[in-house]
Amino acid sequence: MAQHKLQISELDFDKIKSNLKTFLQSQTQFQDYDFDGSGLSILLDVLSYNTHYLSYIANMSTNELYLDSADIRNNIVSLAKMLGYTPSSPRAPRASIDIKLNNAIGSSVTMVKGTVFSTTVNSVEYQYVTNEDITISPVDGIYEFKNATIYEGTLVTFKYVYDINDPDQKLVIPTNTADTSTLKIIVQNSSTDTTQSVYALAGGYNSVSSDSKVYFIQETIDGKFQIYFGDGVTGKKLSDDNIVIMEYVITNRTDSNGASTFALNGNVGGYTDVTISTDSNSQGGSEGETSESIKFNAPLQYSAQDRAVTATDYETLVKSIYPNALSISAWGGEDDETPQYGVVNISIKAASGSTLTDTTKADIVTQLRPFNVASVRPVIKDPETTSVLITSNVKYDAKATAKTASTIKAEVINTLINYNTENLQKFDSVFRFSKVTGLIDETDDSILSNITTVKIRKDFTPILLSSSKYFVYFRNALYNPHSGHLASTGGILSSTGFKIDGNDNEFFFDSDGAGNVRLYFLASGVKSYLNSSQGTIDYSTGAVTINSLKIASITNIGGKVSTIVQLTVTPNSNDVVPVRDQIVEIDVGNSNITVTADSFVGGSAEAGVGYTTTSSY
Repeated sequence: MAQHKLQISELDFDKIKSNLKTFLQSQTQFQDYDFDGSGLSILLDVLSYNTHYLSYIANMSTNELYLDSADIRNNIVSLAKMLGYTPSSPRAPRASIDIKLNNAIGSSVTMVKGTVFSTTVNSVEYQYVTNEDITISPVDGIYEFKNATIYEGTLVTFKYVYDINDPDQKLVIPTNTADTSTLKIIVQNSSTDTTQSVYALAGGYNSVSSDSKVYFIQETIDGKFQIYFGDGVTGKKLSDDNIVIMEYVITNRTDSNGASTFALNGNVGGYTDVTISTDSNSQGGSEGETSESIKFNAPLQYSAQDRAVTATDYETLVKSIYPNALSISAWGGEDDETPQYGVVNISIKAASGSTLTDTTKADIVTQLRPFNVASVRPVIKDPETTSVLITSNVKYDAKATAKTASTIKAEVINTLINYNTENLQKFDSVFRFSKVTGLIDETDDSILSNITTVKIRKDFTPILLSSSKYFVYFRNALYNPHSGHLASTGGILSSTGFKIDGNDNEFFFDSDGAGNVRLYFLASGVKSYLNSSQGTIDYSTGAVTINSLKIASITNIGGKVSTIVQLTVTPNSNDVVPVRDQIVEIDVGNSNITVTADSFVGGSAEAGVGYTTTSSY
């Protein structure tokens, strides 16, 4: 009986061809036909290739209909727009500086927008500009522009004449390196009527009326951004021959992050004799938002609905405000060790690796304000680093490789560096012990085993010559199997050195295994305790408290001048978890890696006699 339907459940080439042959063989005319040895086989190949190609196109086209499966940038941007999400443009690094005019006179001085400053980073010169006019009056005869924000790049002005009769006119910023956060839109009535109005970026649509002077922005082709205006219902509609003036900064993005010294190019209000000091180094430069970032952030922003209630809402909003953020953590103040109600804490790890300046923090808080609920106050906190110190004794089979022990050691160190970069250094990244030890074993085929132990370290910055109390939170349980554990040798706590006021000895901290932090110095190599209850250590929470202590100076660490005291402890678990504002990373430089040839496989340890191992504790 002839088969009148094709099997279409399989869409790969071989299955399509097989189904076509099966269909033809079911027909009376072809039931005894040798397809493989005939010219008809070529026709089946063509039909199969065509069907396979069309099915592939159909599948890919369907994928482009959904945000999570789309691959083409324009489609991703378009789908995100349906959720009310606009991708972030590149961001220019910005710095805050003070400019003092040394010979100024008059009642006021204006520093016009576009005033140019220069700096050098990695032997490359960059230009910074102001983005607005700033006018000051002298204070006690001193003319000084304080906390002036400057942006890396060039201030550009571009104009369009609006043609109401051209439905295809698009007001596109003609470069993909424009920082849209610096964008200012001015609408002039016409070439003959120079009356101008400043238009603001539209916020929530509920606040936009028919005569609101607002503009909207969206990403278009090639990463450029298009400006458009209201229709007379939602936002004021432009009139024919209106001149749309765009002012913005085009930037080199991340290249000049970290610039710290600036010089004036030209003049300020006609004056060239100036003294410039830097309030905060440049930071915040970033690339435009990636497609993967859009796919992740767009649904989150949609769920936030232009308000910040949950921690996720704040994380999403901060990411859009500060695209240079590599990782963000937000939590309620009530969850802190010392609860603060009515506060949401936000910690930001910048992609540049630098700590956010006070100016940047204040700017983020200001931009979050319209989204806050009731009296909740956002507070930006610097990330805290919990350093993991690794001691690893690696054994390898010298017969299985031509590499030396030092070469294998270098490769193990490189393995740890890669694990740091790829898996840690973010708020949600856990140090997983078994992963690390497994990666060490996999570094080289000759490696037989490793015995690895872990300690963790945090630091605090003393206020010199001030009686102060200090709190250090490891936020991981600490190892103390019984009261008095290792009391005679200093417990599980150790520290770097310092001196206290009125005493020339170098002091350190240790613990007694019973919850007390002790203060001691060394006398002929023997510990002499000045205070056996200088503080407390909570083994269950990892909270270390140092009672009031007047520290006079700090011992150099690693041969370098230090401003911190380091505390090192043994964790209860070899897995180290970051909590709230903590970031976990391996301190590779201060870890101890030892690589030795294994004597057992080398035949020098008969029946294991004399074979040495390393303690796991």
